[in-house]
Amino acid sequence: MALIRRCIPLFTKSIRIAPVNSQARKIHRYVAPTLMELKRREEKNGGKVTNPRNTFLEWNLEAELFAFGKRLNEDFDPDLLLQAFTDRSYVIKEELKQKELNIDIKMKDNKELAEEGESFMRQYIQRYLEHVLPRFPLEGVAGVRRHLLSEATLAHVALHLGTKDIILASEYPVDNYILANTFKALVGALIKSSGEEQAAHFVRDFLITQLNGADVNEYFHIEDPWALLTDLLHKRGAAVEPRLIAETGGNTVLACYRVGLYVDKQMVASGYGESVAVAKEMAAREALKKIFGTEDHAPPIDFTVQGVPQGAAERERRSS
Repeated sequence: MALIRRCIPLFTKSIRIAPVNSQARKIHRYVAPTLMELKRREEKNGGKVTNPRNTFLEWNLEAELFAFGKRLNEDFDPDLLLQAFTDRSYVIKEELKQKELNIDIKMKDNKELAEEGESFMRQYIQRYLEHVLPRFPLEGVAGVRRHLLSEATLAHVALHLGTKDIILASEYPVDNYILANTFKALVGALIKSSGEEQAAHFVRDFLITQLNGADVNEYFHIEDPWALLTDLLHKRGAAVEPRLIAETGGNTVLACYRVGLYVDKQMVASGYGESVAVAKEMAAREALKKIFGTEDHAPPIDFTVQGVPQGAAERERRSS
């Protein structure tokens, strides 16, 4: 016992007691339920809505517009860039305020710039896609162009370019329609500021590159792949023959069939499906991809094309 008493002080000196954080004791039990209730009420009212940055005291619109152009490495005319970011709803709102104060200050919205930008993008994207996808049908090119010019795609690009806080609109946050319209207006402003060639590079670098990693065949809706395939091969003087080359689990829910397509006794494509008809359709789609040059292992789209000759792809189709 005496030995134990002598050793106790040695053990107590070697043990260090961690200090207790006094700040943790100040968090009461009602804090978590209160925050949860506040979050529930916020979501019930449509989520958190903050004031736009252009309403802050330190906001400098001129500096933001200048920084926007330099950030994209583009030379915009300051007046045209301001017009591109001015939505029609903002102009109407300001006109009502000026009418109450007996002030008349003319403001321009981005409607004309958006129309010019949309027309230019429609023509340029058509020529570009015909150049980089020379064997893809015109209906497929139109589907890809429709996807690029859709409101969702244009709004996605405009949002990630940092336009949301600079746009002058009557409501905040701005919706996809205003974002897409602003991107069109930016293209129109760039055409008048730096020319069509620079605007084409802008559309290529920020909009057409949205096809990177995408399957362009998804934007070409084919109702009857087999009929389209036989028609194309008939024009080339060839005939296709489908053959069932493999099947498994025919009497189960996991049935799988493989159909191969043969031209001149050479298999050109094959497809799998839960029935023979589905496998035949999938094989026809794979064969069409090879004809169009858009198979899964095809080279990616070239996003470095500087100039696109108008009508080059159309002449190639006619000659073939």
